[in-house]
Formats: sequence, structure tokens, C-alpha cells
Amino acid sequence: MVTKRTLIYASSNGDRWFLCVGEEPADMFIYHEPNDPSGGAPSRIKLSTFLAPGRGSPERLMLLRLIGSLVEMADGALPTSPHAPEPGAAGAEPSPGEAASTT
Repeated sequence: MVTKRTLIYASSNGDRWFLCVGEEPADMFIYHEPNDPSGGAPSRIKLSTFLAPGRGSPERLMLLRLIGSLVEMADGALPTSPHAPEPGAAGAEPSPGEAASTT
């Protein structure tokens, strides 16, 4: 199973949290790597659990900032469709050999 991961937070004690996605886009989760001295095992955390209300952890806040930055990057731009007509095409004359549409 291929997993892509992005570091979202590294704590001062060495714990690290990654946003991960598997082969399927819906296979998205948080992977926690505890620091070596703690002796803990790495764990996979569901996004719904990680983002649950009441969790004010710094790693949760960093993921929320990352999500917010995606919205800021879009800057209100409307999504484009490959099937949309070119700007100004609605009033254009038909090409030679093309019938004019009455709709």
C-alpha cells in the first residue's frame, strides 16, 4: 500500500503527526510517531477522531490551519469546467460549414 504523507506538526518533545493518504483518496488519516524515549508505538488516527470538537491540541490546530490555507489559496476563484464555453463564445458567429443554433 502506497502512502503519501505530509508533516503537519512536530512537538518539542519529538512527537510528530502526519496527514496521510493511501492509494484511494478516501483513505486519509493521521499518523502519529511518538518520540523514541516514550517507547510508544506509532498509531493511525481517523480524521474524524483527530478533528473531534474539544480537542484543542496544537497538532489539531495546525491541521485546521492547513485546511484554511487551502481556502485562502483559492481566494474565491470559481472552479473552471473543461466543458464551459470560452468567454465571449455565446455571441460568436458559427464557423464556416457550421449551422447556426436558435437556442
